[in-house]
Amino acid sequence: MYAVRFGLEKFNITPKFEIISIITLYAQWIREGKLPVNSDWNKDLKIKFTLQDPCQLVRKSFGDPIADDLRFVLKSVVGEENFIDMWPRKSNNYCCGGGGGFLQATGFADQRREYGKRKHNQIMETGAAYCITPCHNCHSQVHDLSEFYKGGYHAVHLWTFIALSLGILGPNEREYLGDDLRDFGL
Repeated sequence: MYAVRFGLEKFNITPKFEIISIITLYAQWIREGKLPVNSDWNKDLKIKFTLQDPCQLVRKSFGDPIADDLRFVLKSVVGEENFIDMWPRKSNNYCCGGGGGFLQATGFADQRREYGKRKHNQIMETGAAYCITPCHNCHSQVHDLSEFYKGGYHAVHLWTFIALSLGILGPNEREYLGDDLRDFGL
């Protein structure tokens, strides 16, 4: 989405359509009752979650309103009482260190991990078992940081927990879930 927005701007193209994030649509659909998620599955489990604010989505594109939508969606899915926000957060959150995919694609693993140590520490301070990452570059980086620094937290895409809350997460979509949820709802 960021690449499309940037390309249109760079080449001075005015689109005949509105560019919005799927996150905005998730939040809208949940508010309208069209996406009937709920957090009942986590009432007894009380698994704690935090959220990575992707640079391309939040800081470089839509700002705090999209960060608010992210939090609304996640809290709707896991329970407000099970969400622990990082500090700083939203537009002030730290970059994960993945560089929009650049560092992952170019082989600078040592530099990427050193830069990402701040993000790792930030996640660890929350005590959350899961870090929700709506961006695939953030997911790759945060997953690697947890493994490299032995953080023990799981990096999982937002959609995984939307599907889990809807009872439609298939057995082949659980690769990044921990042992606590790998077989949940099957």
